[in-house]
Parts: sequence; structure tokens; C-alpha cells
Amino acid sequence: MLELTDAARLTAGIVLLTVVGIESGGAFLVRVVTRRVPATAFQTSFFRAGHAHAGVLVILGLVCLLLTEATGLAGPWRWLAATGVLVAAILLPAGFFLSAVGPGRETPNRAVALLPAGAVVLAAGVVTLAVGLFLG
Repeated sequence: MLELTDAARLTAGIVLLTVVGIESGGAFLVRVVTRRVPATAFQTSFFRAGHAHAGVLVILGLVCLLLTEATGLAGPWRWLAATGVLVAAILLPAGFFLSAVGPGRETPNRAVALLPAGAVVLAAGVVTLAVGLFLG
């Protein structure tokens, strides 16, 4: 049987509840691509990217949370390995969605800065977890 720390179990439960939010994003995206919500081609592509990143990163984040339990990491390294991808699962979709908000927008606004920030956190999380798994 897989033994989870209380923190990992609580985090996993909270993350699973976010799937409802991702679902509502999917419903919004359906309205965009069926032209029931007006959007430019740029907005449609960024909304799609945001939704896709949210779904994929939540799944990867849950996997990383579980794999962290098999490492000897402690302190901030354990936190980064366990939740780095989950933080990126907030930053990257937010960057895509928020940078495309506004009627008729054809280019990203300043919220696009969340994309490189999310990419850095994502990389830091997976590299930390990989090192933790290598070290045991």
C-alpha cells in the first residue's frame, strides 16, 4: 500500500477538486471555438493552450506529488519536488488566459510574464524531483 504523508494526501485532495475548475474552462473553450463567445484567433489559441497546460500539469503534478514520497528529500527541496509542477499548473495557464483577456486582443498583455515564471518553476520542480529519485 502506498503511504502518503498528511500533507501529500491533503494536497492531492485539493488538487483533485481543481479539476472542476479545469472542466469549467473546457466549457468556456467550447463556447469560444463554437463562436458563441467572440474571440480573436490569438485569443482562441491562447485559451486552448491555457486549458491544455492546466490539464496536463495537474496530472503531472499529482504524479510528482506521489513520486516525492519515494525520495529522501526534506525541507524546501521536498516542497519544490512535490509542488513545483503544481505551482506551474497555476502560473502557466494563468499566463495564457490572463494575457489574452480583453475584447479584440491580438497580442498578449503584460500577464504573459507569467509564462517564463511558470516554465522556470516547472523545470525546477521536475529537476529537483529527478535528483531526489536518483539519490534515493
